[in-house]
Amino acid sequence: MKVSARNVFAGTVKKITIGAVNAEVTLAIKGGASLTSVVTNGAVENLGLKEGDDAYAIVKASSIIIGCDLHNAKVSARNVYCGSIVKLIEGPVSSEVDVEIGGGNVISAVITHESSQRLELKVGDHACAIFKASSVILGVK
Repeated sequence: MKVSARNVFAGTVKKITIGAVNAEVTLAIKGGASLTSVVTNGAVENLGLKEGDDAYAIVKASSIIIGCDLHNAKVSARNVYCGSIVKLIEGPVSSEVDVEIGGGNVISAVITHESSQRLELKVGDHACAIFKASSVILGVK
């Protein structure tokens, strides 16, 4: 499977909660972290998802929010991962920020250059990557 999204995480379906229209699907990814997606019930059915199945979580880098000093913050996003900045590419308009969150997982974000400057991001710094469950696309082989 080749996709243009920078963030593709292999995992195992840990839990599926079916609602009236949407389902919440939680994957266990490498390193023991959980990643949550909200997709339609039709998507769960079309993918044939069941607990214990292998699946992929796909998130575009532009859907990732980067923050600092968020350990006591309360946010509505289901996916919050903190770690160390391992790569930072500064451009005149956008910056790429790669955050290593453990288990060999790296989350890539593309944020504005202005935001990168305001946050004073540097390689080796602690940062958190945040994204909503509705930003996660699921896939299977």
